[in-house]
Amino acid sequence: MADRGFKCIDVLLNKIDCVLIRPPSVSQKSKSTKDDVLETKRIASLRIHIERVIGRLREFEMLKPHALVNCQLLCDTDEIITIVCGLINLQQPIIKQ
Repeated sequence: MADRGFKCIDVLLNKIDCVLIRPPSVSQKSKSTKDDVLETKRIASLRIHIERVIGRLREFEMLKPHALVNCQLLCDTDEIITIVCGLINLQQPIIKQ
């Protein structure tokens, strides 16, 4: 999922069988259709939850913005993020039902 600004990564993601979800592009010359407006709202409502998860990630000292990471840990960064995501999954749900 990405903002409208990520226009050139479709090809790269398709190569690894990923689907990019982003709001429909808006041209200043044409008016958005009703379906485009509904799709944009649907995606925006889902992106709010993603931003909340990113906020939880940044609660961890190593993943805070501008955090200094020991260069010896760089090769383990993927595994560290996977563990942090697992810990976040054990927290209270983002979406209250």
